[in-house]
Amino acid sequence: MTSATLLKRVFGVVVALAIVLLLVGQLLGQPILLGYVATGSMEPTMNAGDGFVAIPSAVTGSVEEGDVVVFDARELHGGGLTTHRVVGETSEGYVTKGDANPFTDQDGGEPHVTDGQIVAKAWQVNGEAVTIPHLGTAIMSVHDTVESAVGTIAPIIGLTTSPDSEGIGSLLVAVGVALLGFGALVDRLGPGRREKTRSRSRENVLAFWTTLGLVLLVFVTFATAAMVVPAGTTEYEIVSTETPEDNPQVLAPGETGELTRTVDNAGYLPIVVVHEARSNNVETDPPWQTVGIRSSGETTVSLTAPETTGEYTRHVGEHRYLAVLPPSLLVWLHGLHPLVAIAAVNGVIVGVAVTIVLVVFGRGDLRLRSAGTHVSLSTRLARRLRKWL
Repeated sequence: MTSATLLKRVFGVVVALAIVLLLVGQLLGQPILLGYVATGSMEPTMNAGDGFVAIPSAVTGSVEEGDVVVFDARELHGGGLTTHRVVGETSEGYVTKGDANPFTDQDGGEPHVTDGQIVAKAWQVNGEAVTIPHLGTAIMSVHDTVESAVGTIAPIIGLTTSPDSEGIGSLLVAVGVALLGFGALVDRLGPGRREKTRSRSRENVLAFWTTLGLVLLVFVTFATAAMVVPAGTTEYEIVSTETPEDNPQVLAPGETGELTRTVDNAGYLPIVVVHEARSNNVETDPPWQTVGIRSSGETTVSLTAPETTGEYTRHVGEHRYLAVLPPSLLVWLHGLHPLVAIAAVNGVIVGVAVTIVLVVFGRGDLRLRSAGTHVSLSTRLARRLRKWL
């Protein structure tokens, strides 16, 4: 393989990965490693259509004045993800502003931004955000083209779509992943490769490490999804007023109301749930709990109204971990970082899966027998047990 060919393939994979990350980020409602700005509110730091490297909030440290953050706005542009700079901090949260705007977001009616609203931070070097010119413009063009095509084809195939539908995002993600996979297959099995090399594969034989890798990929993917997908941040509206009501969220200044939060576990493994206050004047009791198989648990959320009357938003975060380790250990690992706890759980799952595969199948390559010589799994397990005994 020549250097030019290698560079082309690497470039193609990078571009495909960038597209997939951007589209998956749109589908999930937060940027994943890459994001882009659609307006000129951050000029000249970021021009409309520029991309940027987005570091998820789970990885970044505390937010500081001068950071460019991606947050889930409540009022700006009708709500949704907004990329602006933090220019101050108060007891109610952060003050944000677009570099090109003459006034702060809070002067324009946006409530103070809390940690629970921040989903990512733009990567900055020496105080300057690292941008990728025109990346967002290209993605928006692809999105509009596909959206137009789907709008034309949908009635023909009986698909119902709307401008706010996630179907477009799902389709784009599927296309991106399919293209990435197709490129990998062409690189692996394409005609050019067959002409230059002689296949050493054996018919109906699966390489042990390849099979094990696929098994582990499936296990880790489902385990991570089971922990990450149900987790997230919950918003609670609170009103501080001189005329309180019999409502735990409409309170007199300084008064505390209590809400009950229910945690459901629909899985077949117990989970450890950690509750995190992501706003001021919020407490949870208990701060963490273990919820059994296909069961539920409750925690009390205490909300204290500020001394100044008005409407406020409070946030409570939730992290879930499969209870494959002692709960207290998982909580301690969570204290180091949520990703550390997830990695530890996945490490246990990988270890168990590898042990099971080695015990059941051994380390040899797996031969797929024809229909006439098929050996059932129960027979293979019986043979394995006879060897042990």
